Formats: sequence, C-alpha cells, structure tokens
Amino acid sequence: MLRKTASLLAAACVAVVLTPATPAQAASTCTAFGTITLGKYYVNNNLWGQGSGSGSQCVADTRSGSTIGWNTNWTWSGQPSQVKSYSSSVLGWHWGWKTSGTELPVRLNAGRDIFTDVRYRVSGSSTMNVAYDLWLHDIPNPDWPNNPTDEVMIWTFRSGGAGPLGTLQGTVNIAGTSWDLYRGNIGWNVFSFIRRSNATSATLHLQDFLNNLVGRGWVANTKYLSSIEHGTEVFVGNGRLDVDSYTADIR
Repeated sequence: MLRKTASLLAAACVAVVLTPATPAQAASTCTAFGTITLGKYYVNNNLWGQGSGSGSQCVADTRSGSTIGWNTNWTWSGQPSQVKSYSSSVLGWHWGWKTSGTELPVRLNAGRDIFTDVRYRVSGSSTMNVAYDLWLHDIPNPDWPNNPTDEVMIWTFRSGGAGPLGTLQGTVNIAGTSWDLYRGNIGWNVFSFIRRSNATSATLHLQDFLNNLVGRGWVANTKYLSSIEHGTEVFVGNGRLDVDSYTADIR
C-alpha cells in the first residue's frame, strides 16, 4: 500500500497531512505469450494456436493474500476443431524455466505426493475445456531444446463438444469418479483423462493418474515430471475462466 506524506512547518509546530492510500493495480496482459509471475508459478497467456482462427485473449492476476488466483477472458472464431489457446498457470518447465522453488523435476518412482487443489468458475459460450497439463521427460534437467516424451492431460470440465486428441482406450476410476482415457501421439505421447461429468473444483493427487499409465506399461516410472500446468484450452467462442484459488505442491 502506498502512502504519501506532506509536511507543513509553521511557527512552533509541525502538521502532517496523510493522503488516502491508492490500491495497487492488478497485473494483466493481452500480449500473446505474455506472463505474470505469481511466486513459484507464472501465468502464461499461451496463444499457441491463434493462427487457426482470429480473436484475442487476456489474463489477469486476482491474488488475495497468499491465495493464488487469476482469470482469463477470450473471444475466438475460426476452425472449431483447432485449439486457439491454453492460457494457464505454470509450475516448472515450459520449454525452459522461469521461476525457482518449484521442486520439479521429480522422478515418478520417487514416491512423492503430487498434490493439487483448485476452485474455478466458467462463464460464456465456448467450445473449451479446463484441464491440467503434465509434461514428462527422460532427463532430469530439460531446457529449451528438449521436447517432452509424454504429455498427460486431465480434463475436469468441458463444453461445446470439445474433445481430446487420440482414441478412447477405456474408462478408469480415479479420485472417486470416472474418467475416459484417450491415447494419441503428436511427436510425443499424449494421454488424456476426461472426467465424465463436469466439476468446478478438484482435489487430486496427480501421481494417481501417472501411476495408472505406469501400471499399463505406457510410461516408464524412471521418467521425470517436469511441469504441472492448469488452465483452459479454447477452440472457439466467447467466455471467461475465473480461477478463485489454486495450488500445486510436491510433498
């Protein structure tokens, strides 16, 4: 909080005049790939698929005290089957490192609890999802030129007929609910767990999803989790995501 002090010196006394404080403006950006740092996380206005349509998207910091929060609003048109953006919070690697203290990478066989909790609201009319995006590498310290070996998506919400990459492999029960599991490849393996009913909150132990893939023999337990992202993939439409609270922690 800012404080301005003016002093008036007269005769034998000093009077101090205080101007009311002005709240600091929350950080925001509408620039493609612009970022906002939130402690160990950063929010990335990731418009990687904008070339398949036209429109715009912005992100903003909505932190309250120690609670991490942010929002994004968008308007996109164009190819309805192509993702335009994945504005998201990033913990760890995203083709390089931006913040410290993330406790990543962590090896899958290290037995760590990969805990996350999120509360959010979705508004508008869009083809989109709300999803985690986990990146895996087979080396402990990936940097810019090191592509991932695997990508694991966990969709907790979708609308407008949004669908994942790959083909349906079956249904699994994790965290007390059912998920459809898809498998595909885009130069690296992509596994997508799609919640069969929408939710606007989630408390998850992400190793449960990773261990499911290890148990199937699809992912080696010697690989490293290098990144945890959470945000929204937007295909087309107008809308908004408000992440009221979010945490991801390696325990």
